[in-house]
Amino acid sequence: MTLNSLARIGAVALMFLPPAAIAQQRTLGPPSGSVRIEIFSVAFIGQGQVGGGTLAFKGRNYPISVGGLGVGGIGAAKLTATGRVYGLRNRQDFAGAYVQLREGWAAGRAGQGRMVLKNDKGVTISLDTRRQGLQLALGADGVVIGFK
Repeated sequence: MTLNSLARIGAVALMFLPPAAIAQQRTLGPPSGSVRIEIFSVAFIGQGQVGGGTLAFKGRNYPISVGGLGVGGIGAAKLTATGRVYGLRNRQDFAGAYVQLREGWAAGRAGQGRMVLKNDKGVTISLDTRRQGLQLALGADGVVIGFK
């Protein structure tokens, strides 16, 4: 199977995914912060992620660490994600365990997707992703975010 074939399969798979993340973002209200994350992800049925980034909240930037395990997907990719944080009232509520729903693909330097993360403190993170590598991702994960 060629790289071009994998890219086509990924694009077709994304066409059939429901736009639930987009619809949900409309009901979350105004964002309370923003986030930028860089993650290296490896998947073959199971998936592992490790990386870091920055939370912008109330005029300050905070360095964060990101790690996680999950199911679904195949391949390896470097992921850069930017997005909005909703429901964050106190900085401390940002750190902790999140459930992640993801969809996306990568083929070489071209790749994109969307991730939505939620924690038990009412914080939701909606991310647009750019992937570099060779990966098809669809599934759910547990992600842990902490402050450096």
